[in-house]
Amino acid sequence: MKSREQEYREMYMAEALEAYDAMSRHISELERNPHDSQALNELFRLMHNLKSNSRAMGYTSIGEVAHHMETIFGLIRSKEREFSGSLAAVLFTGVDMIGAMIRAVGDDEVVPDSNLLLDNLDRLVRGEEPVLEGEMADEEDATRKLELSDLVYIQIKKLDHLLNLVGELIIDRDRILTLSQEIGNSALQTSAAHLFRITDELQYSVMDARLVNVGSLLNKFPRVVRDVASAEQKQVELTLSGQDIQIDRNILQIITDALLHLVRNAVAHGLETPAEREKAGKPTQGQLTLSAQTERDDVLIQVTDDGRGIDVESVRRKAVERGLVGKEAARQLDDNAVRAFLFEPGFSMAKEVTEISGRGVGLDVVKLAIDSLGGQLRVDSVLGQGTTFTLVLPTSIAVKGALLFELDERSYAIPLMHTDSVVSLWPDDLHVVGGMLMAEVQGENVPVVSLRRLLQNGDEPLQPATRAEVQGRQDIIIVNYNNRKLGLIVDRFLRQQNIVIKPMTKPLDTIELFGGVTLLGSGQVCLVLDVPALTRLFLARRL
Repeated sequence: MKSREQEYREMYMAEALEAYDAMSRHISELERNPHDSQALNELFRLMHNLKSNSRAMGYTSIGEVAHHMETIFGLIRSKEREFSGSLAAVLFTGVDMIGAMIRAVGDDEVVPDSNLLLDNLDRLVRGEEPVLEGEMADEEDATRKLELSDLVYIQIKKLDHLLNLVGELIIDRDRILTLSQEIGNSALQTSAAHLFRITDELQYSVMDARLVNVGSLLNKFPRVVRDVASAEQKQVELTLSGQDIQIDRNILQIITDALLHLVRNAVAHGLETPAEREKAGKPTQGQLTLSAQTERDDVLIQVTDDGRGIDVESVRRKAVERGLVGKEAARQLDDNAVRAFLFEPGFSMAKEVTEISGRGVGLDVVKLAIDSLGGQLRVDSVLGQGTTFTLVLPTSIAVKGALLFELDERSYAIPLMHTDSVVSLWPDDLHVVGGMLMAEVQGENVPVVSLRRLLQNGDEPLQPATRAEVQGRQDIIIVNYNNRKLGLIVDRFLRQQNIVIKPMTKPLDTIELFGGVTLLGSGQVCLVLDVPALTRLFLARRL
């Protein structure tokens, strides 16, 4: 497996060679027409990018040549110099030198000395004549190699199509494996096992081709923060980290608006004004951090500020006023459960909540975007100290880990992203509190409901639970959504496996409780449960 440094080096080489080819083409165009502003602007841009990329990779000698060349093209663009005579000759030599230096880096050879070229470029800046070396250049032209870039640009829709085909292949692969085991033919089993390995490698190769650095999005936020801070008359220092973490490009596209909203909200509502911060004994400059990191198979993107934080008690009162929870039940909710109300549709639109908590406008929309990916949105806050929003995202949306289980002799799947744990409990481990089954799992009281009961008569309130309905060992899946845990009683655990989720077709796509379907190796169609929708249904029917 390639190291991150090797990948960056290959990307640099591919882009640098492509830039060199473009430089050679544009400088020839400029020679034919010294007033070709488009060619001149492209040369300036190419030199600027090569300078930045080379310095970032540690190839300072290439960066220096590009920097000096950029300066000359800038003078030509501002009409302080003309592309003619000895100036043109030196610039042609400079482009050739850049090509030779890039090739030397690619071949792990000593980079050519560029001191004479840099001296001539400095002379041109000062308006002096350069020192030319006669004919070395003509011999190099005669032996010059033509290089093709290793970088290929592919439209994302082509990768999407390829990934869909891989998904279909995985489904058929699982069916073939199941059939080979049922038939018991050793030759067929060997071929099926080989197909499994090849399909796995193809799947990960296609997924890898879709990965981009999170920095491609995070690096756009310094300007956003500056503009919002200026409009709000606040002082904000932005810190970025984890830009090299990789994630599926489509996931990054989907969360762009959500992340933009969280960052704007953090500056406009989370951070105090300089006067408010000074009064609270804080530095007048607020701190905002955008970071990315990996956690198991997930990517975590966090927006952290050191602002006023969320007033949990005020949110608790508002939740009761809006009828989202009863007064007695509200008292028993922990802080995480209370903060979860900020993501309820309509709740966060109230001006009072925004003023009290310094948060909230449009968080339901942010939550929906994360839910569509099968991700999670967490919030942690300390009043007067600050708030952290954490986006928990899958690295890919094509193939997902899932827990398979059985209910009424049918197979169902729940994405692992929302699966907290699985437990088997006996009736003595379950208690009835306020007409609801409760279980203590890992030191935490979790409401438990029969999935069969939850799926039946979806519009009616759940009947109060009793101990009498619980007979024998209970297999329970603990799901976690929006900082709320819920135990679902099922008939039997089956297994954990990767699945390809396909969307429901009309008119079944209107059923919110199911996020799609997958096909198992046996050929059986398996419904994939939508945990956010199930949680919302439970809360609605419980009331």
